[in-house]
Formats: sequence, C-alpha cells, structure tokens
Amino acid sequence: MKRTFIIIPILTLGLMAIAGFITPPETANYKCMIQLTNYQGEGAYLVVSLLNADGEYDETLYVQGDDNEWYRDIEEWFNNIYGVKRPDIDAITGATVSGGQRSLTVLKIPTEKIDAGYKIRFESAVEDQEYYKDDVEFELTSENLKSKLEGKGFIRYVRMIPQ
Repeated sequence: MKRTFIIIPILTLGLMAIAGFITPPETANYKCMIQLTNYQGEGAYLVVSLLNADGEYDETLYVQGDDNEWYRDIEEWFNNIYGVKRPDIDAITGATVSGGQRSLTVLKIPTEKIDAGYKIRFESAVEDQEYYKDDVEFELTSENLKSKLEGKGFIRYVRMIPQ
C-alpha cells in the first residue's frame, strides 16, 4: 500500500516534466482583411478554417459572430466541426460585419502547414439569405498568403499580409 503512495506521485511528476518539454507548433501571424460586398441584410457570419490535403477540416482559425445560435447557418463547418465536437474556439470575435464593411483580424497559422498541401477556406452566411461554403478558398502557400483573393458570395475579397 505504501508503494502505491510513492509510485503515483513519482509517475505524475515524471509526466509533468515530459509535458514541459513539448512545445506547441510555431505559428506565423498574418493580418487578414475581409471586405464584404454591398449586400442588404443582417451582418455576415464568417468562419476561416484550415483544410488538410484530403479536404477535411483541420483547425478553425477565426469565427466572426459570437451568437452560436446562428453557427448552424454555416452548414459545412457546423456539421463537421462545431455541431459535432463543440470545440473550444478562442478565435471568436464579437460583432458581425454588414454589407460593404470590412473586418480586420490576425490569423495565427501553423508554419508547418504552409506549403504543405493545406488550404484555407472562408465560409459565409447571412440570416435569411444564402450560405457560401467556399466563398474564398485557396492553397495555403507562401505566395497566396501575400495575395488579394476574390470571393464568390458575401465576401468581395480577402487580403493577407504577413506580419
């Protein structure tokens, strides 16, 4: 019985020491400006995600809009990530942005995923209007991360600037 009291604290300390040497993945910061089209209606909910080489969701980088009641309108992301796993997302901002306006945020992108077959997807939805699964979607390359990329729906364009 005394051995158990000694072994458990030693194992716990050993695991904590090992965990202290594990470093989180290195990230690069990119200023991201999202310019919306001049549509009429409510503010747009936007989700920016990393997709792996198979087109599957890897990570949520940014969510614009903090009322999770409307997340279901961003169908693909909701059905594959938020509605299924309910992850803690620390990249949620407050207010949505309306037609003709722009938002500016900083995306933290894992450097190991740049030029490694990943994509970035911008999904957009507006209450009682349409949903665009791939409003903007592009290969996660060093070149694209310095570009202005045109949208197909509520997003007029996205401009990425390395910081």
